[in-house]
Amino acid sequence: MRKGLAPLSRRLVLTLAGLGLVATLAAPWTMAAAQALPPLKETPQLEPLVAEGKLPPIADRIPLDPLVVDLPAEGLETGKPGGSLRTLIDRPKSIRYIVVWGYARLVGYTPELELKPDILKEVKVEDDNRVFTFILRRGHKWSDGKPFTSEDFRYYWEDVANNPTLSPSGPPATLLVDGEPPKFEVIDEITVRYSWSKPNPTFLQELARARPTFLYMPAHYMRQFHEKYGDPEQIARMVAAERVKDWAALHNRRETMYDFDNIDMPTLQPWSNSTKGPSTRFIMVRNPYFHRIDSTGQQLPYINEVIMDVAAARMIPAKAAAGETDLQARGLNFSDLAVLKQNEERSHYHVELWPSGKAAQFALYPNLNAADEEWRKLFRDERFRRALSISIDRYLISRTLYLGLADPANNFPLQRSPLYDKELAGLWTQYSPEDANKLLDEIGLTKYDSSGYRLLPDGRRAEIVVETAGENPEEVDILQLIAEDWAKIGIRLLIKPSMRDVLRDRAYTGQVMMTTWSGWDNGVPTPAMMPDELAPTHQDNLVWPKWGEYHETKGKSGEAPDLPAAKELMTLYFDWFRAETDDERAAIWKKMLKINAEQQFIIGVVGSVPQPVVVSNRLRNVPKDAFYGWDPGAQFGIYRPDQFWFAE
Repeated sequence: MRKGLAPLSRRLVLTLAGLGLVATLAAPWTMAAAQALPPLKETPQLEPLVAEGKLPPIADRIPLDPLVVDLPAEGLETGKPGGSLRTLIDRPKSIRYIVVWGYARLVGYTPELELKPDILKEVKVEDDNRVFTFILRRGHKWSDGKPFTSEDFRYYWEDVANNPTLSPSGPPATLLVDGEPPKFEVIDEITVRYSWSKPNPTFLQELARARPTFLYMPAHYMRQFHEKYGDPEQIARMVAAERVKDWAALHNRRETMYDFDNIDMPTLQPWSNSTKGPSTRFIMVRNPYFHRIDSTGQQLPYINEVIMDVAAARMIPAKAAAGETDLQARGLNFSDLAVLKQNEERSHYHVELWPSGKAAQFALYPNLNAADEEWRKLFRDERFRRALSISIDRYLISRTLYLGLADPANNFPLQRSPLYDKELAGLWTQYSPEDANKLLDEIGLTKYDSSGYRLLPDGRRAEIVVETAGENPEEVDILQLIAEDWAKIGIRLLIKPSMRDVLRDRAYTGQVMMTTWSGWDNGVPTPAMMPDELAPTHQDNLVWPKWGEYHETKGKSGEAPDLPAAKELMTLYFDWFRAETDDERAAIWKKMLKINAEQQFIIGVVGSVPQPVVVSNRLRNVPKDAFYGWDPGAQFGIYRPDQFWFAE
């Protein structure tokens, strides 16, 4: 089965796990498909449509060189087509998760976190990540049967990304290198090229995300809404009918590559939406032109349709326990495990426990940009952050709330990552209230009030208000246990529930002292992945929101980092982009991780918290050895749900 992770350049020739491809790393760097086409088998559910002439036979639907998946080579079963998979979502807009889970990407991650061609037949990377040539699969078609060609890339680049009315800010930031957009070229019908004068090592990663940068659109469909191509009178009628401002608003509404709520828009995903909202049930039907087949010649996906039922978030655990879903993780927490396990036999499912892919499931974010001068000074003192960290009894939290299954660890890459370091992962996590008290005394917090709490230099009680969005039912329980621990070192913890948007807005302006959130989203990084979470590059990192805002706005707003360690992290972050080899990038990652571990900017509490995954006893090829992450991972996506199938 799938085990371990490998950086992109670990070997010169890599077998493409789960994808049936072979990738060769060379100079120029190439990811290419090498496969023999097996005899094709018509999908039984589509045979009537083929017989009636409403659909071409399989040989005319798939690309001339489809992606061939050898499941037995991966320890998986060759499946049988058919069946309806039920899953629960908490609101209609969550139908977008079918795009996340379907995970059809130009290039995508394997379970071993290696980037491989998917929609693309081949990728050529030259001149140290400056030139990227994409070769499509000849004969690939959209879900409506129209050709998928380089014109779909040209339309997006020239008529959307660089149209000032549709894209007032220009191309997305993910396509800019130091503000420079790529040079885009159409080489032929199936080949396009993107070039920059400087290296762009994150380009392919952006295409493999759970929510990727889409470089293409179905031009044959979208042109009718574009003022350059569409009929002016028809556009005017549609603008009036949909009550939008102008043609650009109409175009943006009809483009739903990710939102997936326009049933008329063609897709390359394994399933397409057949339900027009509003609705409480959405049916995603198989894409008859999907580009993947198995090694026996059966077209994927195996599952005929995915039914997404809308349910109140609080009802999802009960409905899952009642057997109303075939595959469910969203809406379920570890606290639901007991009731889910109790109903396994009655409701004919089993529960898998996938460790979270986040660096920490629960973490504390002291706001280094807090408006309160006294607290800002304390939070910027690494001794104070370390004292708070080592005064937390992480093992007690794991035993009390997670049956001892969570790792009492810091905010650090997980063991699945090649960047894992046992010593750094445990730095400043050993429970020691005695040492914490010594650190606080060393800082000068030696005076106490009558209740036994320390006093700040200005005479106020050392009282930390921790704000939480309340989205995780375990947050308050954890905070209550931490409050007991911090009371032993003379620090009072108060819990303040808030709404996510309100909490973020207040944190951005420095009004929040400390927040709770999960740790870094990417807990399984490789050296080839961007280390942006490790440095103050984003405003939404609540430990340094104003420094992140400064970077995101190129100095127009926010504050420049003025802490030596933070400035060093920014220098290393920029060095990563200039690095020419994976070894150089790995060295930079390790330096940045060491600084974060020593400084305790984000205080991780527990990691690898098991995510309950409810799986129907009839559903096959759902892995046991897996992790549950957003980027990378796309939740179920990297395990390719198009390969899941129902046994009788």
